[in-house]
Amino acid sequence: MSSISQSVRKLDHLAKASGAAKYVEDIVLDDMLYGKIVRSTVAHGKIRSIRLPDMPEGYSAVTAADIPGVNNVHIVQDDHPVFSGGEVNYIGEAILMIVGPDKRQVAKFARATEVEYDLLETCFDPKKSDTTFYEYGYEEGDWREAFAEADEVIDEEIFSAHQEHAYMEVQGLIGDYRNGKLTVRGSMQCPFYVHMAVTAVMGMKPEDVNVIADETGGGFGGKEDYPSILGSQVGVASYKVGKPVKCVFDRREDITCTSKRHPAFMRYRIAIKDGKMTAVDADILYDGGGYTTLSMVVLQRGLIGALGIYKFPSYRVHGKAVKTHTVPNGAFRGFGGPQTFFAMELMMNHAARKLGKDPLELRKEYCAKQGDMSPTHGVYHFDIPIPAMLDQLAEASDYHRKVKAYRNQTGRYRRGIGVSSVYHGCGFTGAGERDLIKGVFKLHKRADDTVEILAAAVDMGQGVKTTFRKIAANVLGLPEDRVIIVNPDTARVPNSGPTVASRSIMVVGKLIERAAKRLKAEWKPGEDQLITEKYVHPDFMIPWDLATFSGDPYPDSSWSTNIVEVEVDTMLGLTKILNAWGCYDVGTVIDENIVIGQMEGGLLQSLGHGGIELINYDQSGRIRNNSLSDYIVPTALDVPSLHVMFHKSEYFNGPFGAKAAGELPNVGGSASYIGALECALETDLYQTPFSTEDTMELLEGRRNG
Repeated sequence: MSSISQSVRKLDHLAKASGAAKYVEDIVLDDMLYGKIVRSTVAHGKIRSIRLPDMPEGYSAVTAADIPGVNNVHIVQDDHPVFSGGEVNYIGEAILMIVGPDKRQVAKFARATEVEYDLLETCFDPKKSDTTFYEYGYEEGDWREAFAEADEVIDEEIFSAHQEHAYMEVQGLIGDYRNGKLTVRGSMQCPFYVHMAVTAVMGMKPEDVNVIADETGGGFGGKEDYPSILGSQVGVASYKVGKPVKCVFDRREDITCTSKRHPAFMRYRIAIKDGKMTAVDADILYDGGGYTTLSMVVLQRGLIGALGIYKFPSYRVHGKAVKTHTVPNGAFRGFGGPQTFFAMELMMNHAARKLGKDPLELRKEYCAKQGDMSPTHGVYHFDIPIPAMLDQLAEASDYHRKVKAYRNQTGRYRRGIGVSSVYHGCGFTGAGERDLIKGVFKLHKRADDTVEILAAAVDMGQGVKTTFRKIAANVLGLPEDRVIIVNPDTARVPNSGPTVASRSIMVVGKLIERAAKRLKAEWKPGEDQLITEKYVHPDFMIPWDLATFSGDPYPDSSWSTNIVEVEVDTMLGLTKILNAWGCYDVGTVIDENIVIGQMEGGLLQSLGHGGIELINYDQSGRIRNNSLSDYIVPTALDVPSLHVMFHKSEYFNGPFGAKAAGELPNVGGSASYIGALECALETDLYQTPFSTEDTMELLEGRRNG
């Protein structure tokens, strides 16, 4: 393992462990007021009237009428209002904000605000939606003929449900408007996204808006788009009252109104001829919720991964994201990929049973190879190590013996073992890095010969401060304590891009490496030096064309295999995870402990979506389980044995050979978990999560059938 892989103590470890680190809830500004949002209680309606309670001096209501710029938050399309302009499209949509000096009194006035609606027709079923946000597709070969000539067709619908981010720190921001300038600060992943959105809402010059990312207690994608909404709201509030305004959600509010993983309804057909899979036909439907937010790019990544790691002679993939009157869905670790990879992996399990083959061996048989054409008519430019990784995991888990031993079980307790093989494309889709992000990085050597990293990346627990510092220090040959990195402030750092898309190490880390090499060559002791590096798009990539949905969507991918072993209590329906293995190719591991933590956490999060994490709506469109007492997330006790290993590789265009890591472990865990359940229960399954209640219903059906 590379020397840079050797673990060091995380830069922010002591501050966070001691409680010295200041999150937005800890920050108190002079004369600061507090805000509480009054939210829609209906899923779709026109606001007929608003009746405010009597409030003493110092308390006020902030509405759409107070917005000095535009009442649209820039995310991808500018369709989400800051405050409702008259129509609401989901329960939890912001109507106005009550602002005042006493937090409890502000909440009381918000609860006492009465809103009357003219109810409008609602749609909660995406299959019945008449509004399509986005639609894409691609195909290869004569897939129609393949289905016409097939000996057998596997035709199934697979469902992947909502998932809540459940970050430790809820959403929270502070707006501070003074002397014609606005500062927005708090918990976020993308300070320059917030900056762009708030600038338009406020109708201000970019140089008069400043955004500071404070300590951020987890994101998982949930703080990619939503801080642009909340940042606009606190910005408008502070502008109206002339004082700083802090708004921090409680947990119920956070779960009720913030984005989720997109539910996906996926119909897959596989044509089989002479014992071979000859074609795949996939129709994919993503539930976008009440507004578009990030559905465009989530859908794109989902469709790109719709055929998994596999190569088929012919195929058709079609997908769309539609509107429903539920909370808008947005970014979630894996960003659309976990849904379609889940479906494809289950289809491989089901095809293996039809063909009488082992699921692991079938994956190796159809796995694409370096040099093959990708599904979107690009090229797999680099090695695809999945077969070797599957062999590595099979040996570590004793897979082949167990899969035979777990056939035709009897008795109360039954065991199963499941496998998945997936990838996650590194960085933004297509030419997004080149044409949209245009990342810029600066390395500042001060006169005292310390070096400061100036980047927009946010450390939300994933350790980016530590890994960035390691890259610079290793190149420069400096002790790590001579390299400085602090939380990003848009007034001080260049726009190196958002902390999303697993891009921080591979893309920004490469800029750090290049800048550090230049600085080392030009080093002038005792002098102030500033090195600037700009993103350079790889010249080997086949250009991405969204209109035809073709080309290289990513320069390279990180690869993952998982094996999960479970035991099912057929009397109680309870499932116990005995072991979970993950093998990951993330190129060079920049810090072993940090990356292992990412792999374990991401795998656990994916296993949670496999079995216990389920958002439940009532008939009015309200989320019923909006607290952590009834939205259950897995803990270390739920998966006592996590085994992480790495496949050694290097990507030439990443720092020290590193590739993307953060999202990868969240892609395949649910598929391997459901695969293990299928093995234990000896049946095909079609959804995630598959809960204890689902297991009991299946078993009761057998007993009563």
